[in-house]
Amino acid sequence: MGNAPVVELRGITKRFGSVVANDDVSLEVHAHEILSVLGENGSGKTTLMNILSGIYRPDEGQIFVNGQEVRICSPRDALSLKIGMIHQHYRLVNLFTAAENIILGLDSEKSVLDMNGIKRKIRGIIDSFGFDLDLDKKVYEMSVSQKQTIEIIKALYRGADVLILDEPTAVLTPQETEKLFTVLRNMKASGKAIIIITHKLQEVLEVSDRVTVLRRGKNAGSLVTSESDIPTLVEKMVGERVSLDIARTPPVNPSPRLKVEKVSCRNSDGHYSLHDVSFTANSGEILGVAGIAGGGMKELLEAIAGIQPVKSGSIAYCDGETETELVGKKPFLIRRLGVALSFVPEDRLGMGLVGSMGITDNVMLRGYEAGGSPFVDRESPQRKAEEIIEMLQISAPDTDTPVRRLSGGNVQKVLVGREISSNPTVLMVAYPVRGLDINSSYTIYNLLSEQKRKGVAVICVIEDLDVLLELCDRILVLNNGRVTGNLDASAVTKDEIGLLMTSASAAKTH
Repeated sequence: MGNAPVVELRGITKRFGSVVANDDVSLEVHAHEILSVLGENGSGKTTLMNILSGIYRPDEGQIFVNGQEVRICSPRDALSLKIGMIHQHYRLVNLFTAAENIILGLDSEKSVLDMNGIKRKIRGIIDSFGFDLDLDKKVYEMSVSQKQTIEIIKALYRGADVLILDEPTAVLTPQETEKLFTVLRNMKASGKAIIIITHKLQEVLEVSDRVTVLRRGKNAGSLVTSESDIPTLVEKMVGERVSLDIARTPPVNPSPRLKVEKVSCRNSDGHYSLHDVSFTANSGEILGVAGIAGGGMKELLEAIAGIQPVKSGSIAYCDGETETELVGKKPFLIRRLGVALSFVPEDRLGMGLVGSMGITDNVMLRGYEAGGSPFVDRESPQRKAEEIIEMLQISAPDTDTPVRRLSGGNVQKVLVGREISSNPTVLMVAYPVRGLDINSSYTIYNLLSEQKRKGVAVICVIEDLDVLLELCDRILVLNNGRVTGNLDASAVTKDEIGLLMTSASAAKTH
């Protein structure tokens, strides 16, 4: 680029014990530019940005802002240099309004704040960049995209000229993503420098000017986005050509395996988390479930698995002519029928795995839960654990290494692999590739397709709508706990699904 960089990192190295997260990494970003930072899990992307935003300090290397070398020892230091970072997990006070959250933590010499003046200044920012935000609305009433908007405006209100966004579209609908991109382009046009960490390659090509790729902690090169494509980016990330095709085949002789009729559940506040949900999951078919965070996807899978209490309705497991009611049954009895749930929450060790146990013992948990003796032959579970490690390329010293010592992505692979290896007749997976690199993600997608070809009824919740459309045969859309669509995946668009996920016609239920 012709102009000098606003921010330049030179030879940044960061170690955590014996692990080198960043190894002699250099990077620069310019005004009037959107830079994407790509890389597999563990490649050092977030660590590098945490150094620039003052959360970590580098062990070696230099940071230059507007040509001057600086030391950034805290987020306050970063903001004083006009660098702000918007993290994946928002730091907002739910009971405060948008305006109150934007000014929260700022020093003021006045004992009484001029909120009208503050709002005028914030509205100036909103109008300048094309945001959409009600300043008097409380955070607990807001959507995820509105909360993200507060975080971005908060950084701009503090004077940030360099903005770092960590996975900004991870939980946004296509429409919300397009609105965000419009705002980012307006910010770029005004002279801001923007850095995006993301896994979504299509979005990288759509919104960024340049891409810097990290591989195993090192800078694998920078590319001009307009001169690149997805295969090139993937090859830079993993070091070799990778096939990104999902092997989808038409369902063969699909027949009902799970009948869900008018199922309703209430949460701890007494509000409906699911309301009159009905659908059928067929054998030999992949049913995708789409919805925004809090839309009821988690509660639906947990209700089928016997974890979530069902207030009313029926969930019938079909085996030929025989139907077995699942509502009221204990989870281990449901699993005996062949209904497996692989749920991957943010806390991966919070459900299904015991952190202090190795992979073999976690495979054996199925036997313990079903009432088997813990003093059993370990040979079969050991073989299964080894197969899971090989199948998903899990990085672990051995099958007895406690899973809490594995990286988050490898813990996730253990969880998904165990459920697939249990030979289920109904396989439910929620966020099975959350946090996984692109190579591992496509391995999981093709394993789900393989289960479908074996006649398994697969139900999956995946945040990426492009993947849902490519992988699934049908897509069930949930909005505030209600079904707003049951669609043929080959005859619907991403935008149509996005509208059904957020449509105001699906009123909130209380």
